[in-house]
Amino acid sequence: MNRHQRGFTAAEKGPSPATASQINKRRQTPTNILSLDPDIVCTIFAFLDMFDLVRCSLVCKLWNAIFESRSLREFCERTMKSSSSEFTEKPLREILGEVAMKQHRLALQCGRFYVDQWKGHSTTVAQCRMKMGLLVTGVGDKVIRLWSLDSYKCIEEHSMPNTFPLIDFDFDESKIVGLVGSHLCIWRRNGKRSIFPSLEGKFVKGSCMRYFDPAAVVGCDDGAVRVFDMYSRRCSQIIRMHHVPITCLCLNEDKFIVSGSTSGSITIADPSSVQQVATLRSSDGRGIRTMCFNPSSQLLFAGSAVGYAYCWDLRTRKLLWSHRVSPNVIYSIQHMQSDSSTLAVGGIDGILRFLNQNDGRTVSCVLGEKLLSTFQSPSGLIQRRKGTRLPEDDLINIYDLVAVTDRPSITCLAVGMKKIVTTHNTNDIRLWKFKSHISL
Repeated sequence: MNRHQRGFTAAEKGPSPATASQINKRRQTPTNILSLDPDIVCTIFAFLDMFDLVRCSLVCKLWNAIFESRSLREFCERTMKSSSSEFTEKPLREILGEVAMKQHRLALQCGRFYVDQWKGHSTTVAQCRMKMGLLVTGVGDKVIRLWSLDSYKCIEEHSMPNTFPLIDFDFDESKIVGLVGSHLCIWRRNGKRSIFPSLEGKFVKGSCMRYFDPAAVVGCDDGAVRVFDMYSRRCSQIIRMHHVPITCLCLNEDKFIVSGSTSGSITIADPSSVQQVATLRSSDGRGIRTMCFNPSSQLLFAGSAVGYAYCWDLRTRKLLWSHRVSPNVIYSIQHMQSDSSTLAVGGIDGILRFLNQNDGRTVSCVLGEKLLSTFQSPSGLIQRRKGTRLPEDDLINIYDLVAVTDRPSITCLAVGMKKIVTTHNTNDIRLWKFKSHISL
């Protein structure tokens, strides 16, 4: 009896102390959010907005399974105040994707916003690309920089080889591909750099570049495009597109090459046959300056040297609309991937415009104006400016409304979810952050 009492008393005092090996084992066992119980993760997901839910579903297989669970689906149904029949007709991912796109559209067109601005380079920043929460900027000085949009920190920097100027570039999760002088150059994210051999990689002066693994396409001043294999580093094709210099390029999912020119014409070519497929005509004899292609709608958008925006349906090759949306050159025209509603336009007048993709109507014009505050980031001082929407009665003639100093020319822009990055003829980079007021 005494033994049992002693044993019971020992148990009351608590468990025996952990041994050193048990403590070390616990320390070595990683604890992160992926180790949480699925019910706990589902509860956390319930506090997120619809767009963040879609992003979380892409993290891993476990989270994707939780995302598709019935309990989360029922929560979303209650939150969005939708009927069960609506939810059973479509996958949850598709429903939330539509909600996210609606939030994005309303945020750009009528939401409140502010603009964060910082010095990105020593001179003009002429190009920018944004993907996966990362931003790449360059063209102007001899440096290409990779930024984190969360911290405004420059996380990578690459110098140009020798004295070659950077002309154009694009990037993905593993590399940056650049048109440097008359050469192609690849910077791997692991730090390695590869320059194409001078005999195979050299060409008549290039003006623009795009790539679709494994091919990189360079538009040249002689009116031809040169197609390179990025792994063999050899020029595989030369396709005559125009009799005048090429100004911009697009590559679509069918691997068709679309090129704009200084004459205002746009040519479509099929690399598989090394032949032109079609020619699209604009009313602007001073040239096409920028293009973008929307794969979800098969629409091609272009901006001209005299402020016109155009839209063609590539399935029928027909011009759907054309409008003069700016008094001067349009340098950049872009949209968010999978968004078929809103088009962002920027140019020499420094006004950021939003167009309806379906009819070309200007739905809003914005600029960053009054300085609100400054704060320090890992890369220097950040200026936060108040966002202002211009009156809608005259969206082209803005010279009397806004001082030139408040609207530096937009040289390039990139569109993300409820945010836009612009580069300017100064050495500044601007991040525009928009908020939607949609109730789900």
